[in-house]
Amino acid sequence: MAEQQDGSPRRGRSPAPIDTSGGQHIHFESPSITGRSSIGNDSTTTSAMTSPLSMDCMNGSRRPPSTGNDVDDDECTARPFQRTRSPNSDMKRNKGAEYEKVGDQGVCKMHKFSLYETAVRYYIVGADVMDKKFRILKIDREADAGNLTISEDEIVYTKKEMSQLLNAIDDGNKSTGGMKLRCSTWGLLGFIRFTGSYYMLVITKRSQVAMIGGHFIYSVDGTELVPLTTGPSSRFKTSDAKNAEEARFLGILSNLDLTRSFYFSYSYDITRTLQHNIMTERAALAQGCPYPHDQDYNSMFVWNSYLLQPAKSALKNTFDWCLPVIHGYIDQAALSIYGRTVYLTIIARRSRYFAGARFLKRGANDLGYVANDVETEQIVSEVLTTSFHAPGPKLFASPNYTSYVQHRGSIPLYWTQDNTGVTPKPPIELNLVDPFYGAAALHFDNLFERYGAPVYVLNLVKSRERTPRESKLLHEFTNAINYLNQFLPKEKKIIHKAWDMSRASKSRDQDVIGTLENIAEEVVTTTGFFQNGDGRTTMPRVQNGIARTNCIDCLDRTNAAQFVIGKRALGHQLHALGIIGDTSIAYDTDAVNLFTHMYHDHGDTIAVQYGGSQLVNTMETYRKINQWTSHSRDMVESFKRYYNNSFLDGQRQEAYNLFLGNYIFAQGQPMLWDLATDYYLHHADPRAWSNKVRRSYINWYTPSFLEKRVLPKYVDPLGVTANKPLGYFDDYWLEYYKPLAVSSLLKIFSYMGKMNSTLRYIPFRSTQEGRYDLSPFKVRTEADQDVPDKKKAKKGVTIVDPSEEQQLAEAGEDDSLSIKSGTTVTTKRISIQRWLQPIQEKEKAEQGQVHGIMKGSGVGGEEKKQKEKLTPLDKSKAAQWTFTQVVNESLNPSVSVQEQDDYSRYVSHPLTLPLVVSTELPTEINNEYLEYVNGSWKDIGIVTGIKEEDLAEYRDFLTVAENPLTVMEEDGVKKRYKAYRKWLLGKSLFKQQPID
Repeated sequence: MAEQQDGSPRRGRSPAPIDTSGGQHIHFESPSITGRSSIGNDSTTTSAMTSPLSMDCMNGSRRPPSTGNDVDDDECTARPFQRTRSPNSDMKRNKGAEYEKVGDQGVCKMHKFSLYETAVRYYIVGADVMDKKFRILKIDREADAGNLTISEDEIVYTKKEMSQLLNAIDDGNKSTGGMKLRCSTWGLLGFIRFTGSYYMLVITKRSQVAMIGGHFIYSVDGTELVPLTTGPSSRFKTSDAKNAEEARFLGILSNLDLTRSFYFSYSYDITRTLQHNIMTERAALAQGCPYPHDQDYNSMFVWNSYLLQPAKSALKNTFDWCLPVIHGYIDQAALSIYGRTVYLTIIARRSRYFAGARFLKRGANDLGYVANDVETEQIVSEVLTTSFHAPGPKLFASPNYTSYVQHRGSIPLYWTQDNTGVTPKPPIELNLVDPFYGAAALHFDNLFERYGAPVYVLNLVKSRERTPRESKLLHEFTNAINYLNQFLPKEKKIIHKAWDMSRASKSRDQDVIGTLENIAEEVVTTTGFFQNGDGRTTMPRVQNGIARTNCIDCLDRTNAAQFVIGKRALGHQLHALGIIGDTSIAYDTDAVNLFTHMYHDHGDTIAVQYGGSQLVNTMETYRKINQWTSHSRDMVESFKRYYNNSFLDGQRQEAYNLFLGNYIFAQGQPMLWDLATDYYLHHADPRAWSNKVRRSYINWYTPSFLEKRVLPKYVDPLGVTANKPLGYFDDYWLEYYKPLAVSSLLKIFSYMGKMNSTLRYIPFRSTQEGRYDLSPFKVRTEADQDVPDKKKAKKGVTIVDPSEEQQLAEAGEDDSLSIKSGTTVTTKRISIQRWLQPIQEKEKAEQGQVHGIMKGSGVGGEEKKQKEKLTPLDKSKAAQWTFTQVVNESLNPSVSVQEQDDYSRYVSHPLTLPLVVSTELPTEINNEYLEYVNGSWKDIGIVTGIKEEDLAEYRDFLTVAENPLTVMEEDGVKKRYKAYRKWLLGKSLFKQQPID
């Protein structure tokens, strides 16, 4: 590779003015170029995250690039370039030498960019991850409205040469203000226009979120929209003043927050599953294809696909400059098993087709794309080695990588919900009844293409309702699957499992999690999962088929079901890696708790993107272990979801339509905000159907999509790839390890230290005492958790006033002590177990207290009896008080001697309240009030006419039976047992909240 050749002397010639008619090279605004270098303080080393163009020369000698020790590897903002101005003749190229071009050693992947501007052009300088290769891109700022003029230079420059180039451009533009640095970026998202000139969208901040095979995945933390127009101070043609429509379009686009849940990677295709990526690389090896081959990104998940179209038409190597981004959720955590580390990675990819807000996008469009279409992949890998390659090296054959893929999406029928009213759950309407179920046929054919067969449909909508809502869709969806299954081969038929999860969660005799566990085991064994291998020492596995889960919103119930399926798949994946001996993992273990935390974040993120709020019902709800305090949280999330759906979803939908290119401004057409509906933006034009051949209603599927998928056999590189080093196929270590760069292990592995891990679930003290099992597959109980230390009493001597000694001897409670002495005693809230402690034990504790003249030291009086430290067994026994024992203590109260004395003292205490003894009326009194006081109400009395049956019932209520907790047969007719009679008939004592 070119990185390996940079160490040798390079021949070249000074760059001269280049013709840009072919659009392949840069045109310089100066007739000649003078090389410039830095020999002073500007000659400093740059980190892998700094701008690429600082000089590496000292007295004409070259040095390997190094990383500054004061810069973290995960720095979120790129460093700007410090251009040097002092000339140095040693930096000129030799005459007759040629430049290295991009095609000589494959595509030059760039990881950081610097944006410069002159009066009439923008220049983007890109650098690779090692700061050794540089390229430049020119963008014209004077192009006509609607035109985008971009020139790409295929020459790969060194730092010296790039500094020469930029200084020459600066000199050629001195008359118009020279060249200035606009910003430093991590990549381009693309170009977009509304009514006038184009805008360029760049990434200004990023952060690492995952690492797969040595390839980092980043989240977008900051963006900037740069207008491709001339500045207001330029003497060249300036752009017209922004009209009202342009400003409004910019305001609509700003409603889409690109800094939340957008992800990209420089060297790993995150738009595809791990299985697809490995199979593609293995197929390329078997065919002897040269590297690097073209990336086949999945357009369904490339959310900036519309912004990339202008760049694709103007650039030869589009993805060297522009980055495809996905929208969804990515998280990674570490599972520590006695020194072995396993990475759990969850990647959720949201489809850009038929994308939108909850009530505005339901069902499917006529192209077969469904709303809320999300592909969730969980990658479980043991990081004994970093890359995808097995020792040997056997390329892309490491058996330490496994993955499992699930799918969620709205029911593929034509149905909507009108949310123009104030109803939280609008009625469901089936808009179009298609007897051939064309939308469902297209949808399932697309699933076969992406994942193979069979498709396991887990349908969680309600089956029985007083007013049919969800049940209407259940009936129609069942008919659709039955119709489509008529024409599929027997072993490839769609498996439909309909289960009313909402009703089951409200029933006492149904185990929701147990039923989901059985379904999950059937799903995982039916579809299988992916595990890499070379086919000789380790046998690979391939996932054929997909589990498609849906409810109405595909949020709460769907996420719980997907968690259980993912948990079951996790057990199979760990078993395949040789981590555990069984294929199942118990709940309440560190591994499952970590996995639950990741899936809760996954569900919350997907719910915010589609529904406007986080999950209303979590796994604790369906496991029936949620605390009563979570009810208020559920109510808040329900209200947030209702508010967003009613008032904010329209704005979000407009932003989606504008960013995704569903709406494109055209002169004479209605504006985006004037559209009564966006139906025609998401469905095909009916006028275009006449030119297409109608799909068969019987052969609705593509037979090749049903074929079983097999991982290509491993073969050594063939043809032009034979005898090539590993770096020719995969340069992952450049991004991960940064060779030839001065750094530290702490910075190299800084991301790993920030990753969530099961080690954080381990109580530190219990581990020191040897009472904690470090296995992440051990079921944890409350006894395994750390109990915080009680604040120890300060050691010392406290002198008590002799006059208070008598009072202290009489006082047995801290409260009485504080009242009598006038001091303030800090009280502490006691736990429920201590509150339930028997009164007899309290009396024994009080009798053992002996007050002396000195507190806390035991000197001068009888020493206190040291309280024995309770063992965990004693504590658990003390807490095992039943409800019956508590009631018996309440019905048979007892008063201690000390409490009796305190009450007597309180009753006999002389009161100093003034008594009213005068009968004289005040001189200033309201006559109306006086008439009311002397009125006839005194003769009526407060209580009038009590019925005899009411008195009898009251007497019966005061009578305490021998067994007050036992309800006799004659008690059944009493009013106070009305709720009990209903409970015996099967009704609940409490009002149940609907679970959606």
